[in-house]
Amino acid sequence: MGYKSLDKLFYSDKENYEKIYNERYKSEYAVHLDFLIHDNPAFFVMIPEFITKIRDIYKTDKQIKALRDSLPEKAIDHFAIRCLVDEIVKTNDIEGVYSSRREINSVLSELETKSHGKRFMGLVQKYLMLQKNETMSFDTCEDIRNLYNDLVYFEIEEDNPSDLPDGKIFRKDSTSVLSATQKELHRGVNPEEKIIECMNKALAILNDKSIECVFRISIFHYLFGYIHPFYDGNGRTSRFISSYLLSKEFESIIGYRMSYSIKENINDYYKAFKVCNDPKNKGDLTPFIIMFTDIIDDSLHKLVYALEKRLEQLIHYRKCIIFLPKGADEKYSNLYFLLIQASLFSESGISTKELMDVMKLSRSTVTNRLNTLSDYGLIIKKTLGNIRCCSLDIDKIDTIMEEINK
Repeated sequence: MGYKSLDKLFYSDKENYEKIYNERYKSEYAVHLDFLIHDNPAFFVMIPEFITKIRDIYKTDKQIKALRDSLPEKAIDHFAIRCLVDEIVKTNDIEGVYSSRREINSVLSELETKSHGKRFMGLVQKYLMLQKNETMSFDTCEDIRNLYNDLVYFEIEEDNPSDLPDGKIFRKDSTSVLSATQKELHRGVNPEEKIIECMNKALAILNDKSIECVFRISIFHYLFGYIHPFYDGNGRTSRFISSYLLSKEFESIIGYRMSYSIKENINDYYKAFKVCNDPKNKGDLTPFIIMFTDIIDDSLHKLVYALEKRLEQLIHYRKCIIFLPKGADEKYSNLYFLLIQASLFSESGISTKELMDVMKLSRSTVTNRLNTLSDYGLIIKKTLGNIRCCSLDIDKIDTIMEEINK
């Protein structure tokens, strides 16, 4: 039998509602938190399911590490960027902010030449930090505001400047989360002094090493939404923090799957917020942690599947190189292998500059070899901003192999 939330028990078992609450709150397995949810002390219960779930999460993370170690570095780089694009599109989509995959890819391609002024530049730069293993601190309210400034300030200023923070650090007026029919679902903490007090408490929980890391990340994600420190940009900011922290605890690529997985489970995500925001739930955050750890676990398992599938394809197509035009020539077989990686792991392909760097060849040499393969009809070309990318036509390889095997 699953863990029944107190807000449900209030209606289904009203006679025992207070008794069950007291049993949970006073249980030796209860973890008490220095935070009030609608005047109820926050807590969660270390249910047996959590032990199994945490063990599974760390086991799956080891699988991802093993897969990562068995793949070429360039393939992982391609796949990380592909997941990064997914993540940014999804985190925007959850908030009703439109961004196309091409738009995000274009920002990525222009990062070296443009550092300011392009839409979503800040969001892309921050998510790239996960791949570069750069560190960030989330110790103070100022840290949260600085992240917000880097992450979403430019877009909010451009789209709706009245939604920018107007307090010393956060917002100074009230704000609410509304349903599609404009019904108030949740009202954020107010005034700003209270927001700052609550955020400091939430940050203390986030940095409390006596609590399992996955639980801390889950709890802080909920508390950030409960506090709702900004008029706009709360979701994107809190999801980035969760992504960053997960990338530090597990394989870094998992940080690029959080919003994607939340979007796939969006109804459960919103329902968990609704349950824990309900005063009848009396500060029990166990339902939210159940939902959030399920999403993390699901995300890791899907990542394993995606990498295993591509590794299998990479092994298969590498064996095909010898049968392709000039495939027996080492000068071309290395190029083929890089182009196959781009086809399987990247969304847009590999640029001439990247090929030059990996193969340590001049632009003219790389271009000549690409032109040779292009003459055989094996190259797919794309343009992103000012960058030209290419990959191998996998369908053409399949056709060639079918002819050979007839």
